[in-house]
This record gives sequence, C-alpha cells and structure tokens, in this order.
Amino acid sequence: MNIQYENLTIRQAEAADAAQLTAWWNDGAVMAHAGFPNGLGTTEEEVIEGLENGCMVIEESDHLIGECNYRKVSDGVAEIGIKICETDCQNRGVGRKVLSMLIGWLFRNGYSKVVLNTNLTNARAQHVYESLGFRKVRINIDSWKDQLGRPQSSVDYELVEKDFVNYM
Repeated sequence: MNIQYENLTIRQAEAADAAQLTAWWNDGAVMAHAGFPNGLGTTEEEVIEGLENGCMVIEESDHLIGECNYRKVSDGVAEIGIKICETDCQNRGVGRKVLSMLIGWLFRNGYSKVVLNTNLTNARAQHVYESLGFRKVRINIDSWKDQLGRPQSSVDYELVEKDFVNYM
C-alpha cells in the first residue's frame, strides 16, 4: 500500500523505519492513550520481526510523523488505528487528512464499514473521529487496565461510507 495526498504518504513500514517506531513505542507520552504510560519496552529487533503484521508509517514531506494500521475484522469490516507521534504535527489537521486517506482507500477496496476505539479520556481523538462521520456505538466503562493497573474506559466507533466526511 502507498497512499499519497499533498505532502502526506501512508506506506508499509520497512526495516529502515524500525528505529523510529521503536523510539515512539518506548515513549510513554506517545503510548499513554494506548495504555502504556511507561512505553512498550520493545527492541528494534522485535519491531522489525513484527512489521509483517501490517504496520504502516505516515510521512509528511518525507519525514516520519506517525503510524497507522488496519485489519479485517469480518467481511466488509476493517478496524483501524492511528497515532500522530510527533507532537509538532498534532493539532494541525494532519490526523484528519491521514484518516481520510486511509478510510477512503478502505472504502475503495471493498470495505463497507470501518470501526475503531479510543480511550474515553482522549477527547481530541473523539472530536476528530466524529468530524469524519464516525458514530459512537458504545462506551466501555473500566473495561481494561493500563500497565500501571489503573482502570481505563474506551469508546467504540463505527463509520459507513454514506456518513464519511472526507477531508482530502
């Protein structure tokens, strides 16, 4: 996969990206919303081994700024995830454009629904998802614990093509 729009690119992660991915995944500030306030504690070698699981990187003007992924959940349904990891790239509409790129690609390639979930405390992400047309389907109170043992709640979202607001 290689999706481009303006100066943004989504592409499959490669071994050459592993050092940056490792740095992000070990950074508690980047990983806190995913339940890892201390980071993952992974190695570059482990990241390289796991790249075949569909990790994609996000580039802005050929500079790595984040990561995303998708997986088939069932016929016609894909689950996605995204992190804009570079803080200077956040709050500039980049995530909305990247999500539009990925979601548009999924709809053009046979998916009829996109689902995701986010931490209930991640209001910024919820605002972005809802602006794209995602519908909140469930709130899961204290449904899991982060790596420090603190209860966490999440929000499940879904999007069908007719409701998609494309920012490309």
